[in-house]
Amino acid sequence: MSPNHLINEKSPYLIQHAHNPVDWHPWSEETFERARRASKPIFLSIGYATCHWCHVMEKESFEDAETAGHLNDTFVCIKVDREERPDIDAVYMAACQMLTGSGGWPLSIFMTPQKKPFFAATYLPKQSRYGRAGLIEICRQVKELWSNQNEKITTSAAGIASKLDRAFTFAAGDEPDASLLEKAFNQVKTTFDMSHGGFEPTPKFPTPHRLLFLLRYYHRSQDPIALDMVQQTLSAMRLGGIWDHVGYGFHRYSTDERWLLPHFEKMLYDQALIASACLEAYQISKETLLAETAADIFTYVLRDMTAVEGGFYSAEDADSEGEEGKFYVWTSEEFRRVLDADTARRWETILRLSPEGNFADEATRRKTGANILHLTATLDKWSQKLNVPPDQLREEWRDIRNRLFEIREKRIHPLKDDKILTDWNGLMIAALAQGARILNNPAYELAARKAAEFIRTRMIDKDGRLYHRFRDGELAVAAQAADYAFLIHGLLNLYQATFDLTFAEQAQELQHKMIEDFWDEQNGGFFSIPRASVDLPVRPKELYDGAIPSANSAALLNLVSLARLTGDPKWEARAQALIQAFAGTVQTQPQAFTYFLCALDFAMRPGQEVIIAGEPRASDTRQLLNALNLNFSPNKVAIVKSSQNAARLAKFAGYTDGLQVVEGQATAHVCRNGSCTDSTTDTQIMLDRILGKGGKERR
Repeated sequence: MSPNHLINEKSPYLIQHAHNPVDWHPWSEETFERARRASKPIFLSIGYATCHWCHVMEKESFEDAETAGHLNDTFVCIKVDREERPDIDAVYMAACQMLTGSGGWPLSIFMTPQKKPFFAATYLPKQSRYGRAGLIEICRQVKELWSNQNEKITTSAAGIASKLDRAFTFAAGDEPDASLLEKAFNQVKTTFDMSHGGFEPTPKFPTPHRLLFLLRYYHRSQDPIALDMVQQTLSAMRLGGIWDHVGYGFHRYSTDERWLLPHFEKMLYDQALIASACLEAYQISKETLLAETAADIFTYVLRDMTAVEGGFYSAEDADSEGEEGKFYVWTSEEFRRVLDADTARRWETILRLSPEGNFADEATRRKTGANILHLTATLDKWSQKLNVPPDQLREEWRDIRNRLFEIREKRIHPLKDDKILTDWNGLMIAALAQGARILNNPAYELAARKAAEFIRTRMIDKDGRLYHRFRDGELAVAAQAADYAFLIHGLLNLYQATFDLTFAEQAQELQHKMIEDFWDEQNGGFFSIPRASVDLPVRPKELYDGAIPSANSAALLNLVSLARLTGDPKWEARAQALIQAFAGTVQTQPQAFTYFLCALDFAMRPGQEVIIAGEPRASDTRQLLNALNLNFSPNKVAIVKSSQNAARLAKFAGYTDGLQVVEGQATAHVCRNGSCTDSTTDTQIMLDRILGKGGKERR
């Protein structure tokens, strides 16, 4: 079969569809002009390479000659990778939610050649069933209406398009106070699953930005319930089947309430955000399992998801050999081949393996004999139950896991989506920088530096503007607001780990570019796409913190961080303008904007900057820095001033000029709102002032 028009694309998702009998085209003005000349409507299908239901729809309909015939006869068909073009996805997902009240992927949009939607759905079967219209039937209906009642369709589409702007309109308001954080906490608390951890009914998503908010609320209020929700959720996720116990890393989400049955795709952004939540929770609780989980996530990412040049790949598929989860599950027989009889029996009990299996076929709901490895308790608790020394049990598991991993590596692997996305890389740079700082592991710093250098040298043009996607040597898609926001976030975290001023300077420069290209001068906040972009019917702007936080939420955190680092009031003013632009909307349902509230919590606290005067690698300087890194203090930013960087630092953060070492020792100057009055060489005194002993920092 001859390939369709996707054959020269770089996106793995688009390439997957290049040999479908559907005459797919990429999103381009040329494609829309083709539809206008042919007087045909558009069928727009949006998905991503590791989406299970996208595979189902492809196999059922897009690989089917009969369905393809109807699609080709009725429409000009366009395929879009939502990860490559999140702006297109945002606009048409808003249309789907407006028309149907829900959304998801694959996203199916029927629209005019003028890009105005008139019908929307998610997964569509080939034939109608269970009250769900089939794709062939829809093709027939659209063809009839388009031919005989065209004016009716175009009028309806124009009306829908005219309302699309509303999906990206937000209510301004006065700057909120701390009561909004309490309101959000109470809303989150009502959705918490006290039995199994996590939030909302099934399916259960990790939503790590919600956990990050709860950690900040705990730091502010000392309410133990906030910390308990975080610890229970992270522990349940780590023990459950959503965690890959053999190869590490988290799967996308759980289809049940116990975190047992996942959809098996692995996304880079989940690894980054969950690692950050584990690291911050570890700073508070000092629970070893949290530090181990973050370290194991990094093992997975650096082993399986890192390009030789340093960038991070996007995702791994749920399916292999046409079956979801086949790569990850084990039959009892397979497991017993690895171990002797006594050890196998013990670990079948610990890992909950059984001959009938716990993994059901999604279509028939029948057990397949395959098992998802998971734990019902930590290994320390199992050692008590089985009367086996904990060290022996842990050593046994290390040996078993290594053997299982070696066997699994010989299986056919799921597809790796090896495109490199700036925004997701920014999140992973931030997480690795946190890991380097909190776990004192220089390998994480090196990986974060290498990724940042890859983006700087390969994904920024001569004018200093970013691109969104790199794959197979090709740079494409002008960067969107999220690319700037998350890369700035990564660079600021990398500065906090390395105190290499270059990273802070790059972050500040990119923030200037972001304001120049994305700021809404009329209503405030950042649009998702730059001013020069003209290929969408509306210019989206996003605030909801979904699978990943919104660009506006991340930008608020960055602006407050830059204000505190530099002492420059322009960043504080911009942050206040951003807060006010969305305050009315956030106050209506604050739990939907928990990452925005993380930044708001930072903005509402007194500025607290720690300038350590000393040589970066000297033991007294490292002692002060290590103490800072071990303690959770989200309203703190740190700067290291040395003899080498003093003049350069004075230009970046003028208020640091004049701060020196005291009596030849590394000295911590604790500053508030640009005023540096407290100085000490004593680690504990520094911590007491930063952590607000006696409540002086909480309000």
